[in-house]
Amino acid sequence: MSLNTPLHASAAPRLTQIEQARHAVLHAGELQGASHLAPWVQRSWQRCLGMGMDPGRNITFEAVSQSRMRHLLEANQPLLKAAAPVIRSLSRAMANTRYFAILTDAQGVVIDVNGPVDRQDPRAADIARVGVDLSERTVGTTAIGATLSELQPVWLHRGEHFFESTSVYSCAGAPIWGPDGRCVGMLDLTGIHVPEQPALKHLVAQSARSIENALTLSMPHALMLRMNWPGRVLGDDNDGLVCIDADGLITALNRPAADMLDIPAGVEPGHCTHHFAVPMHALFDAARAQAAATEMPLWSGLRLQVLAQGDRPARSTARSAAGAHAVPLKDIETALIRKAVDDARGNVMDAARALGISRATVYRKLGAGRGKR
Repeated sequence: MSLNTPLHASAAPRLTQIEQARHAVLHAGELQGASHLAPWVQRSWQRCLGMGMDPGRNITFEAVSQSRMRHLLEANQPLLKAAAPVIRSLSRAMANTRYFAILTDAQGVVIDVNGPVDRQDPRAADIARVGVDLSERTVGTTAIGATLSELQPVWLHRGEHFFESTSVYSCAGAPIWGPDGRCVGMLDLTGIHVPEQPALKHLVAQSARSIENALTLSMPHALMLRMNWPGRVLGDDNDGLVCIDADGLITALNRPAADMLDIPAGVEPGHCTHHFAVPMHALFDAARAQAAATEMPLWSGLRLQVLAQGDRPARSTARSAAGAHAVPLKDIETALIRKAVDDARGNVMDAARALGISRATVYRKLGAGRGKR
């Protein structure tokens, strides 16, 4: 318990400041009363007020239709596959904190949940279920909605949520960027009536970066460039990753690579020779020779340490990706239902409620799965 003392010692003043800001902004309409709030929290509150939301209204956590949920799970298989090992590893970092992980798509709909979710607590069961819509337009200011609106990592504690009924949550969130430079979803770490843990913002941002890198590495490529600034050791999640096809076109890259090459989000990266001040064949030759990382000049005048790797990882990834996509969607659906039943400790009614389907559907789906095997 002594380890938690510093957190509890600072909790009261922080919660008092948040409550004062809520009264000033949400009830008295005085923006200057929000000085203790992060600017992005203020912007989110203003967006919620602009949508006509009442902070005192009780909200319900609605799930999307079953057909849309099936479509989302199918469409987000690359993200789910890339995120799975990262989310599992979070359990070690968050042990004994009572926080759990939520993965959403780019619109804020939950596509995976992992961690110590108390299914007997409706406040946890309401949000920790696949298919529930946790976007800002439906549940107001949360780490999920704010992350997807602001496209930056956030930390949100208790009353910083817009609705009073969501002020039991504390959460950290970070966007997940796809290899095409677009946001493909977000990762959220949430606790209920837990001590404030701002360090989770750093953890969730690093975890999102790991997912982004896995997504980039899974893309087909003739050449993969792993790069960083001179003096940095290559091999961690801070490396830039660039996928290049046989014609020299950059087909995918992660956020660090886009920053190193000064490629704005949404802008086509073009040909590799538009950025690297070396002939295209020099990059491919380095990969064929399995040369060590070497410094290469950019047209900007800067230099990067670059390790070029050939297409063997691409062929291997393509085979594994083909195997993953070969799994029928109904098998994925059955696995999710089975996981919900396990999370509910075998209580089929609770599992059905969490999934937004009938108990008969749970029995039918699981019965069909057993019959197939």
